[in-house]
Amino acid sequence: MNTSPHTDTTPFEVLGGAPAVRRLVDRFYHLMDELPEAYTVRRMHPDSLAGSAESLFEFLSGWFGGPPLYSQKKGHPRLRMRHHAYAIGTVERDEWMLCMTQALSEQVADAALREALVQTFAAMADHLVNTGGNASACSHATAAT
Repeated sequence: MNTSPHTDTTPFEVLGGAPAVRRLVDRFYHLMDELPEAYTVRRMHPDSLAGSAESLFEFLSGWFGGPPLYSQKKGHPRLRMRHHAYAIGTVERDEWMLCMTQALSEQVADAALREALVQTFAAMADHLVNTGGNASACSHATAAT
């Protein structure tokens, strides 16, 4: 992924490295935990979000051009395959994007990078939809990322 407006730096570097990525992930999951509008997607996760947060941090580290922590531990991300066990509809997608968009707006100062990340995350979230409409009645999973 190279959404950085700077050609010689990675998004990981522009964001501020591992501490900034960790803050983004922490804010994302805090929003998921507190926003009533994210209730459906929050129910797809375990009571403790610590494992999900760690997986997302590791994934984003490599995806943003930093250390490939997720790939080193678990191999290729294969996001669609790894999320196949979870019924993901447009409601879940939209709730996930609500949290990520707000976290990005609060944590990413570079407007061009922030907008590029929102667009890229939206495309990724669209790709993970595997049901029509609201899938929440079909699945209550325990380890979504």
